[in-house]
This record gives sequence, C-alpha cells and structure tokens, in this order.
Amino acid sequence: MTNATDGFAALADDTRRDIFERLAKRPLSVGELAEKLPVSRPAVSQHLKILKAAGLVVDHAEGTRRVYRVDPRGVEAMRGYLDRFWDRALAAFKEAVEEEKDS
Repeated sequence: MTNATDGFAALADDTRRDIFERLAKRPLSVGELAEKLPVSRPAVSQHLKILKAAGLVVDHAEGTRRVYRVDPRGVEAMRGYLDRFWDRALAAFKEAVEEEKDS
C-alpha cells in the first residue's frame, strides 16, 4: 500500500514534480528525461528512485534501459487522502448551512 504523504513529500521538489508530469504524459527512460531537464542522468535517476519509493512511478526493462511510467495506484492513494478532507469539508459546510436555516 502506498503512503499518500510520501507522494506529497516526493512531489514537493520542483524537479521531481517536472519528471512526474512528463511521465504522466507517456513512459520515458532516464536518458529521455535527462535530455529535457537541466540536471544530469545520475540526478534524474536519484529523483526517480525517490518517486519510485513513494509509489508514484514504476519501471520495467526495455533492452538495456529502464522505462518509467506513473503508477496509478500511488496517484489513487494521494487522491483518496485528499478526498477524505474534501468529504469532511463538504459535511461541515452542509451542517453549517442547515444550522443557519434552523436559526
């Protein structure tokens, strides 16, 4: 199970967020990512390691390279975390409106 707060922490970094957004469009290798970013391949690999540990990306071998893509399970965990707050906020709003009507 992915810990949603790990995902938020991983995406707090601008470069990791950029990598994640690129992977949301299509699967990419480390080299393909590094070509478009102002960081080295080893730096991209380190960022991917953090995103993978957070459950936001998965990888697979394609010949001699690793190809990364967004893991929908990690995104779903983050959404579920936020949905709980949204549901509480809506319930509190409904309660406040109902109390206002009663007064």
